Amino acid sequence: MEKTIELKSRITQFCQDAGADIIGFASVERWNEANEVLPEFRPQALWEPARTVIVMGVGMPLPIVETTPSILHKETYDTSNRVLDTMAFNLVRYLNRLGNAAYFFTRDGFGSLRVFKDRPQAAFSHLKAAKYAGLGTVGLSNCLLTPEFGSRVRFVSVFTSAVLEPDPMIEKDLCIKCEACAKCCPVTALTRREDQFKGDFNLIPCLDRHIELSRDKAYPCGICTKVCPVGKDRLLYKQKGIMKKYLQEKEALDADPNDPEYKSWTHVRSYGSWNKDYPR
Repeated sequence: MEKTIELKSRITQFCQDAGADIIGFASVERWNEANEVLPEFRPQALWEPARTVIVMGVGMPLPIVETTPSILHKETYDTSNRVLDTMAFNLVRYLNRLGNAAYFFTRDGFGSLRVFKDRPQAAFSHLKAAKYAGLGTVGLSNCLLTPEFGSRVRFVSVFTSAVLEPDPMIEKDLCIKCEACAKCCPVTALTRREDQFKGDFNLIPCLDRHIELSRDKAYPCGICTKVCPVGKDRLLYKQKGIMKKYLQEKEALDADPNDPEYKSWTHVRSYGSWNKDYPR
């Protein structure tokens, strides 16, 4: 038992040193207990020796998320993917050096948006892994909300044969039911249902929106993460009321794409500068 606790402590320290903002551990049994994921997409179906899933998350800087959809956000999103894959690759090597078999899935393992639209099922859900590792709860937006970053966080998962103590799952829903994500979704992909907390999510219009934005190098959309009020990062940046600001901006630009009041917003979308509410 002491060796297991020491191993988990060493892994946690390694992940922190590698740049992970949040780290969680889930036993593979949690997939079977929750029964939310098809059997063929559970850890042991993908790699039989798996006993523990280690999830690492990196937060997306709030001021950059608030420019979305923009080239700046797209490039930061790509950077986060590279960082996460590098962290996972190095954690696998570290676990191997400690005598533990390990395996990991890249961040976006579906090839391309068009492939994902034809076959809308990722090989492995990092969102579910993060939930089972005690890092957050699923909100109305169908995104994972974390105490630290709301939904402005990206995850990667590492499977290992080591049996490690799982972290407790978060029981209290972090979503405050403000419905900002549904109200601001540009393709109305989210529908609130009274008989369930999580919203119905229509994936196809969401993917079509992402494909359209990718032509302008502004993928992903991210409006739902942009307007979500949950997360301690909003306290750090002293940012509130983003939904109202977003709807005002959208109304103005729909009426006049060259509205001088929002000139820096359009600049942000094209070139990645700061928006008008931030000092230059």
